[in-house]
Amino acid sequence: MHAFDVLGDPVRRRILELLAGGEQTSGSLTAAIQAEFGISQPAVSQHLRVLRESGFATVRAEGVRRLYAVNAAPLQEVDVWLQPFRRFWAQHLDALATELARGKRERRKTAEETDEKREP
Repeated sequence: MHAFDVLGDPVRRRILELLAGGEQTSGSLTAAIQAEFGISQPAVSQHLRVLRESGFATVRAEGVRRLYAVNAAPLQEVDVWLQPFRRFWAQHLDALATELARGKRERRKTAEETDEKREP
């Protein structure tokens, strides 16, 4: 299955988002996905299987629990594929970073001026 076929499904994207925060049990993933998407446990298991078989997730046994984690390799392949398209948004993100930094400087300057006025 192609990476974009895997990532094209919102349930699988959400599972990967949850796993990006760290390793999770199949039970916690199932509970979160069922609450958000209203799908059955077997449907969640199927999505986990697709992620495993396509290499986006790994699973390891810990006693009776199954712990899932993100496998970064397929995501790196997607990143490489996206590289030629970055020019469409990179400049906008750089401009946003500049504006955020400018705002932080202005807030810091205002705070310093306020502190100076408070000092006797």
